Amino acid sequence: MRIDGISREAPVLIAGPTASGKSALAMELAARDGRLVVNADALQVYANWRILTARPSAADEAALPHALYGHVAGDQVYSVGHWLRDVAPLLDRPVVIVGGTGLNFNALTRGLAEVPEVPPEVRAEADARRAAEGHAALLADLDPATAARIDRQNPVRIQRAWEVLRATGRGLAAWQADTPAPLLPLAGVEPVVLVPEVDWLNARIDRRFHQMLAEGALDEARANLPGWDPKRPSAKAIGGAELIAHLRGELPLEAAVEAATLASRQYAKRQRTWFRSNMKSWKKVSLP
Repeated sequence: MRIDGISREAPVLIAGPTASGKSALAMELAARDGRLVVNADALQVYANWRILTARPSAADEAALPHALYGHVAGDQVYSVGHWLRDVAPLLDRPVVIVGGTGLNFNALTRGLAEVPEVPPEVRAEADARRAAEGHAALLADLDPATAARIDRQNPVRIQRAWEVLRATGRGLAAWQADTPAPLLPLAGVEPVVLVPEVDWLNARIDRRFHQMLAEGALDEARANLPGWDPKRPSAKAIGGAELIAHLRGELPLEAAVEAATLASRQYAKRQRTWFRSNMKSWKKVSLP
C-alpha cells in the first residue's frame, strides 16, 4: 500500500489480521519517519516463539529500532495491563504501534480499568466450578450491572468477571466505570486497519506457514516440547499445539500443517470480525 497518505507526525497505529503485511508496513513507516516500531501483538511478546508468531527477524530488529518483542518468558502471564504499562514510557518519541490484538489497541485509545490481579487460588476455583457446572453457573453469580452488559456467549469473559467479583467483592462493571483517560486518544493518532480480501489472505496464510517451516518452526516447537503446558498464554501461538502434537507422534506432519493453517485462517476470521465491530472509526485500507 502507499504510505504517502499516512501522517509523518502523529503516532501511527496499524491493526490487521494475521499475515496481512502489518510488520512490513510498520517498518516502511519507521524508516521514512525515524519511528520506533512498537509491538501490540499479544503473542509476539514471548521469547520462546519468534518464527511461529512471525516476529520481526533479528536482521529487521537490527536495521530499525523495535520494542516489546520477545521480552517475556514463555512461562509468564502477560496481560493487556502489563502491555499498557510497558508501552507508556515509549510514547515520548515518534512511534508506529503495530499488531493484531484488538484489546491492546482498545486499552491504548480508550483507557483500561485498573482491576487488581486475581489470585491464583481464585482462578483455580473458577476453573473447577466452570468445569463442573458450566459458565451459566458463574454468570448467575455476577452482580446485576456486570451481568447486564457482558457477552453471555463468551465463557472466558464470564469467568473473568466472576473472578474479579470473587477476588475484590466489586463487580467488573464498577471497576470499568472508573477507567482512566487513555494514553493515546484516537483523535490524536493516525489509526489504520488493514482489510484484506479473504482469498488473498488465506493464500498468504498458507504460504507463510510453509515458509515458517522452512525457517525452522519445527525446531522452535521442539525447543518448547520439554515442559510443554497448553494452559500457558504463550502456548496459544497459532500452530504451536499442532507442531507439538506432531513431535509427540500424535499427528503426521502433513496433518499438523493442515490443522495449523486452518487454525490460522479461523483466527484471522475472528480478528476481521472484531476489527469490524470495534474499529469503525479507523482508516480502512483494503488489500491487495
